Amino acid sequence: MAKKNTELTRGAGLLLPVSSLPSPYGIGAFGKAGFDFVDLLVKAKQKYWQVLPLGPTSYGDSPYQSFSAFAGNPYFIDIDTLISEGLLEQSEVDEHFWGDEEDKVDYEAIYNSRFVILKKAFERSNHQTKEEYIQFCKENSYWIDDYSLYMAIKNHFDNKEWLLWDEDIRFREPNTVKKYEKELSEDVNFWKFCQFKFYQQWFKLKAYANENGIQIIGDIPLYVAMDSSDVWVHGDLFELDQRKKPINIAGVPPDCFSETGQRWGNPLYDWDKMEQDDFDWWRKRMQASAKLYDVVRIDHFIGIVRYFRIPAECETAEYGKYKNGPGSKLTKVIAESIGEAKIIAEDLGVIIPSVRKLMDSTGFPGMKILQFAFNSGSDNEYLPHNYSSSNTVVYGGTHDNQTMVGYLKTIGKGEEEYALEYLGVKRKKDIPDAVIKVAYASNAAVAVFQVQDILKLDDSARMNLPSSLGGNWQWRMTEGQLTEECIKWLNKLAGTYGR
Repeated sequence: MAKKNTELTRGAGLLLPVSSLPSPYGIGAFGKAGFDFVDLLVKAKQKYWQVLPLGPTSYGDSPYQSFSAFAGNPYFIDIDTLISEGLLEQSEVDEHFWGDEEDKVDYEAIYNSRFVILKKAFERSNHQTKEEYIQFCKENSYWIDDYSLYMAIKNHFDNKEWLLWDEDIRFREPNTVKKYEKELSEDVNFWKFCQFKFYQQWFKLKAYANENGIQIIGDIPLYVAMDSSDVWVHGDLFELDQRKKPINIAGVPPDCFSETGQRWGNPLYDWDKMEQDDFDWWRKRMQASAKLYDVVRIDHFIGIVRYFRIPAECETAEYGKYKNGPGSKLTKVIAESIGEAKIIAEDLGVIIPSVRKLMDSTGFPGMKILQFAFNSGSDNEYLPHNYSSSNTVVYGGTHDNQTMVGYLKTIGKGEEEYALEYLGVKRKKDIPDAVIKVAYASNAAVAVFQVQDILKLDDSARMNLPSSLGGNWQWRMTEGQLTEECIKWLNKLAGTYGR
């Protein structure tokens, strides 16, 4: 097979999760604000819009812990669109509480309101007779039937994780599965309706972006959540014991950031078992991702080469061990499955030679983070003059990092002095703009910045603090916050540096 063209078009982009779009209903959605944001990107001469994973979120509201690797988040279904379709009345929507703060998501309020509203729309819809819906369900039958049943049963058991369900359904005994399919058929159909509306609305927004020269960069975590339809249905593909509990879980070892490492809790894949059917689950996952996005960022890509295996009974990551992953066997399947879509490999962390070798063989671009660039002198690999290839994506920081303003409040004196010298500015407050400028000027194919950094917001707008619960994934942009002045500045930078 000829090597696929993996290089990205030179350009710039903004990172803004869908949840962070303005909305009167507590959380961003696929409505007018999404289309308006695309218009702003065009005015700013941007070519990319990066979003976070779009899957339905579980406990902790993290988009990286989802009930499904294939389903979309019902929170993102635009309510105004449902009103315009005659499925809801404005007065019904206004009866509900969506949160007090315009710039933060109140997930409890959303959870208590959103599904009540969506069920009303479902009850009034004639979607089941529409050819578009029938075709959608047919094309996605390999995941939507299982996912919708899983969600219906989950509601039946008061939203408990599937390991706490009755044994017969936990083990998916055929007669029991049929029983629940029959008894919960209305609820199963509701969850299918939600997915139909999610995909219908997202593809309209994505088409608008593409028509206007904007490519969507999506994001998929390497691992899936234990509490997911994927693990419930495909348990044989994971390292589970006879009781369906994980034997080993994912994470990373102790380092300078954490004395005990990070214990993520995701079940590990049984890579040998996956290889037996030529990674069919992964093939379907990547095909689905390539429909959702133009560029797919694979989080924790280095785990494909070497992953950290923590015994499930251990409360920290201190006693884990490294194991070899499938490497090129899986990346070959990924490349075959994504069609015209491109890949970004999140290659942050300790990069061993085998990771670099795999990256080189695939041609997948990696990542550079400028917040990591100024702490160790001129040899630092994250400094733009050390980028050996244009086949890379440079960020100020990701969703897991501080905002640029927040970062500057915590850096040491030596790091600050080196940053000032490198960036050619005299004042600390000028560093955020200078970082954006040096990224745009670099040879990296793509430069991406969080909207929070364009707006010069402090850590109160930080998206996520890893290994913490509460207060994450909440920040939202307000209407008009991304000003005309910001847009003109980005436009000028993109023009100046050929982006």
